[in-house]
Amino acid sequence: MAYWAHESAIVDDGAQIGEGSKVWHFSHVCAGARIGPGSSLGQGVYVGNDVVIGANARIQNNVSVYDAVTLEDDVFCGPSMVFTNVFNPRAAVSRKAEYRRTLVRQGATLGANCTIVCGSTVGAYAFVGAGAVVTHDVPDHALVVGVPARRIGWMSRHGEKLDLPASGHGTAACPATGQTYRLAGDVLTLL
Repeated sequence: MAYWAHESAIVDDGAQIGEGSKVWHFSHVCAGARIGPGSSLGQGVYVGNDVVIGANARIQNNVSVYDAVTLEDDVFCGPSMVFTNVFNPRAAVSRKAEYRRTLVRQGATLGANCTIVCGSTVGAYAFVGAGAVVTHDVPDHALVVGVPARRIGWMSRHGEKLDLPASGHGTAACPATGQTYRLAGDVLTLL
């Protein structure tokens, strides 16, 4: 078997799960889901039909990855964080044709109990703090916190806070790797 699933997990026929991935207790992966190699789905994770999860993703306990969500490689989803796919849900009104797509770019971290409102893109290597509510796009490398989420700084690819203002100009080195980043206005780039 290319992947491992706990005996209590449900993996529907047709689901594509990459080599070395793990599906833990009481999780459910729907038939249309595509999950890359080396990913881990914690206890009680749900993955919908129209979901793509890249390689080496870490989906912690009690996360539901609903239809219209794409997670690129190396994305971390903290415990009990939330995705949505309908912007204005009503129990008595079917809005499946109105799902808004959500994209989480490579290397991003979504903290415990944060919420990503559908239609948003979370940039590469961005960091969404625990409990934050993302209602708009998050730039690459941005550190966002609060309700609604607002940018308070910048993160390195290694996950270290950089010594830079939330907006402006400057350069800073990652304290862990020494890689240098340049901030120009509201855009951070690795040099």
